[in-house]
Amino acid sequence: MTMSPQVPDHDGPPPVRFAFDRWTWKEIAHLLANLPMAIAGFVYTVLMIAIGVGLAVTVIGLPLLALGLQGARLLGRAERGRARGLLGLRIDEPSPMARVRREEGFFAWLWSSLKDPVGWRAVLYGFIRLPWGVVTFAVTLVSLFVLWPVLPYMARLMTNADRGMVRGLLSPSDELERRIAELESDRGVVVDTAAADLRRIERDLHDGAQARLVALAMGLGLAKEKLTDDPEAAARMVDEAHGEVKVALQELRDLARGIHPAVLTDRGLDAALSAIASRCTVPVTVRVDLPGRPAQAIEGIAYFTVSELLQNVSKHSGARSASVEVWRSADRLLIQVTDDGRGGASMDGGTGMAGLAERLGAVDGLFVLDSPAGGPTTVTAELPWRDRESEKTVAGARTA
Repeated sequence: MTMSPQVPDHDGPPPVRFAFDRWTWKEIAHLLANLPMAIAGFVYTVLMIAIGVGLAVTVIGLPLLALGLQGARLLGRAERGRARGLLGLRIDEPSPMARVRREEGFFAWLWSSLKDPVGWRAVLYGFIRLPWGVVTFAVTLVSLFVLWPVLPYMARLMTNADRGMVRGLLSPSDELERRIAELESDRGVVVDTAAADLRRIERDLHDGAQARLVALAMGLGLAKEKLTDDPEAAARMVDEAHGEVKVALQELRDLARGIHPAVLTDRGLDAALSAIASRCTVPVTVRVDLPGRPAQAIEGIAYFTVSELLQNVSKHSGARSASVEVWRSADRLLIQVTDDGRGGASMDGGTGMAGLAERLGAVDGLFVLDSPAGGPTTVTAELPWRDRESEKTVAGARTA
């Protein structure tokens, strides 16, 4: 009685069959390899703990234990690879160890290594596997010669226990480690965004206001030289310099508004969004319904999100009108920007939508784009709501 082999489902093991197909042989190979792998893991674990704890009274004990935990991570990775290759079990890799900056020093690295939960779970896995490895090796070897008619079912039963141990001890610790990985990724986005903003401010200062002020200083220097010889020419040059000063001041105001607008600080989102709506090339209706003001960081992100979306409306949409709505729902700040333009916007269309999505994602926000060909285009953004009063309380506690 034979059946054609089937490819295993990544979400679970292949169905059990009486015939000795290739997946049954893979499970048998995994069970036979349990003993040498269990011996290696047990010996490593016992030696690591014995040496690390035994020498803990010396200066090398804890560092050796920390290095041993990093080695246990490698054993866990090898076991995950064996389960993936022989059991068809695919699980995510746990999050890497928290990175310690060089300036934080040796003791920060030592503490981070000693409290690594992934390493300790791998140690526990290696410690408890020896009895199971002996049992599975002996039962499988005997069954190959005595109980081979039911060996496929026994192999499935024992490898299911292996799958459970790998999932329980060598997989990511549920939401916590996934959350750590997300936060590490978000931190990189925040750092890159801040660096890009600093480069933009530096470029605007260098190419705009700074260049204009240099030209102004040169013009005033020439006017000073002509003051006695040609007062009329000097007066004309001073008038030109006065005009340049006004332009430079306007550029500096625009640059400051791009960093953080004064109207947002003084009067909140309603007035600030109305101000940027008035500069849009199409009529924009603004409706803000908030019970209070959110934290400054959230308020700033909301402002610049709407600002960039309205710039896209002006440049790319071909719309005749647009609307902006901002409201609070439970612990979320919601923003919806709609226009009646041609539609067809996408996250990779070069309009900055992908960058906005990354910025919002970095603070646990969401960004949803709905823009069918022919329009209308609706962008919905969500941000976590944090009260400004609680932010001030936290800041005061930190200062104290």
